[in-house]
Amino acid sequence: MRRRNPPKVALLFEPINSYARGLLRGIGEFMLGHERWHVHYVELGTREGLPDWLLSWNGAGVIVRGENPKVARLVEKLRMPVVDLTPSRLLPRAPWVKSDDGAIARLAVTHFIERGFRHFAYCGISGLLWSDRRADYFRQYLQEAGYDCHLYKKSHASRGDAETDRIGQWLKTLPRSLAVFTCLDTRGRQVVEACLRTGLSVPEEVAVLGVDDDEVVSALSPVPLSSVVLNPHRAGWEAASLLSRMMAGEKAPQAELFVPPISVATRQSSDVLAVHDPQIAQALRFIREHGCEGIGVGDVLRHCPMARRVLEQRFQRLLGRTPREEIVRIQIMRARELLIGTDLSMSEIAARVGFETAYFSVIFKRQTGVTPREFRNRER
Repeated sequence: MRRRNPPKVALLFEPINSYARGLLRGIGEFMLGHERWHVHYVELGTREGLPDWLLSWNGAGVIVRGENPKVARLVEKLRMPVVDLTPSRLLPRAPWVKSDDGAIARLAVTHFIERGFRHFAYCGISGLLWSDRRADYFRQYLQEAGYDCHLYKKSHASRGDAETDRIGQWLKTLPRSLAVFTCLDTRGRQVVEACLRTGLSVPEEVAVLGVDDDEVVSALSPVPLSSVVLNPHRAGWEAASLLSRMMAGEKAPQAELFVPPISVATRQSSDVLAVHDPQIAQALRFIREHGCEGIGVGDVLRHCPMARRVLEQRFQRLLGRTPREEIVRIQIMRARELLIGTDLSMSEIAARVGFETAYFSVIFKRQTGVTPREFRNRER
């Protein structure tokens, strides 16, 4: 039997960052498990047009990533299946795969509120639709929880000194014990730099959270940057799966596919507890550092001596949950990260987060609505 040639697929990407590399790995993983493609990878600048060869190319499909309107307009004229990975949906007639901005903002709100913050701000880049969406969701979820949100409105795409100074002057007008959510890690790094220039301590006076979990940006930040961990592997895999089905003659099953984030990688920039109760802050830090070691409430009390009833009452008043519920929350959060980010077995993950294997599955389903295996299959 004659074997057909691999389909020709063009991947049009703007200069690569950590998220884009994750997308490409996801696309590659799909190809390894399903079908080989003859890939034409093109890295374009934000102002470049399509390469001449692509206009007359006899390919089978295209995946586009970036913010280049000129490229998007030309790709729309190609008579072949296209999948849109652009942050701002530049190809409205193509299926769109995108990180879930609402889920990202909700995770940021949860991260800050769990640490006891009551003053919040958002620093994005005005005019970029994905940044504005994150701002809208962040403000909406805060309002639902009973809080206001300060927005940085003199926003520019520039990352130069003048913009950093403008951000610093804005931060000086806001309350202390401030939690700042930024649209991405590079903006977060700039906010940290602006704090230090204006004499604001991070995280004691201003806590900062970015998006993308770019380890390079975090390492270069004056204070290691906390960040929302996205799932570009899944987004790339889903985009490749969509394109494969379209190239086989199927109609795209849905117009939009939003991929939820995984977790928050907590580093020094937000590793603080804005709880005005030193004993409860001490107990929370102990739980966060040792929650996956099989500890119980008794261990917390040995570290922070007080009556158990007093501890539980103060936890409920300040956080709305018991010490035991906080321990389980830390365990489940770590389990989610391991289920998505590793190939460890269920028993290995249970051991790493401090559960017996059988009990782990019961508690995980009680907390999330699905078993650990179902969660892994869904997210990966």
